[in-house]
Amino acid sequence: MAVGKEILDTLHALVDRDITLMHICGTHEAAIARAGLRSVLPERLKIVMGPGCPVCITPQGEIDAALDLVERDCTIATYGDLLRVPGTKGSLESSGGDVRVVQGIHKAAEIARREPDREVVFISVGFETTAPTVAATILSRPPENFSILSCHRLVPPAMAWLLGQGEASLDGFLLPGHVCAVMGYEEYERFPVPQVVAGFEPEDILLGLLMAVQQVREGAHRVENAYPRVVTREGNVKAKRLMYEVFEPYDVEWRGFPVIPASGLRLKPEFEGYDAQKKYDIEIRHVDKHSACICDKVLRGIARPSDCKLFGKVCTPRTPVGPCMVSHEGACKIWHLYESRRA
Repeated sequence: MAVGKEILDTLHALVDRDITLMHICGTHEAAIARAGLRSVLPERLKIVMGPGCPVCITPQGEIDAALDLVERDCTIATYGDLLRVPGTKGSLESSGGDVRVVQGIHKAAEIARREPDREVVFISVGFETTAPTVAATILSRPPENFSILSCHRLVPPAMAWLLGQGEASLDGFLLPGHVCAVMGYEEYERFPVPQVVAGFEPEDILLGLLMAVQQVREGAHRVENAYPRVVTREGNVKAKRLMYEVFEPYDVEWRGFPVIPASGLRLKPEFEGYDAQKKYDIEIRHVDKHSACICDKVLRGIARPSDCKLFGKVCTPRTPVGPCMVSHEGACKIWHLYESRRA
């Protein structure tokens, strides 16, 4: 860690004011917590988490829509992270329906081919990282008994909302390495704030923080790439083309956020035969928050998991109240696993 020590020493020399940087990636939060990076950073450098967990930002209304599909005797294929996310009437795990954990959409399509008498619906969550593989599967024309409930989200519109609100008083962003590996970082250049694409090793993250702090001190705002071994400015051109061949952006709600313009992805009209929401006439309703869970504030970077009265007491990975305690990319589950041991 000689290089990491040098970066840390430089950070401690440079940070002479309060600086708040936000990451938008659950994997970044896991890496930061696992390595204990917050404990060695300058006291005045604050790293907050944003809406970087796709399971966590899926609103309750979409979980309820998945439960409605269970009630219609559909076979639900989903990532394991979604199983225990609470809806209004329980979770997929407690639904009693035919719910199967799969590694990806290709496995869900295989189930539909093997069992032509079953209606199979894949709950398709994720940011721009997973949407291209979903698009490729739809373009392969899976069987008619297969469809998806699209819960995909786009990162840049959420960043625009966060910057417009200003409630987290952010000085800059660590951009998500996985998303930028697919999308590149050209579309982030419109934001007048320091931004650095960072990888996931401790030294990658420290380098990203250093580059962001240097921009803050300079009074500059640009997008810099601290992860060039994986990310390019243009991203994966073929993957982006596939994604936008099948999907189109639309206005959609995020958990903890209002409806954000052009922040979701839905199937284009020519692929609506695979759209479970239209196929089964499922309505996705807004659900008002009633519990004391503060996942919404954690996702907006204005609270830490440990600020929640339920954290580690009523709400644990075994008995989650909110989605941030369910997913392996959820801040609350990550803090319960790593940070609470250091308290």
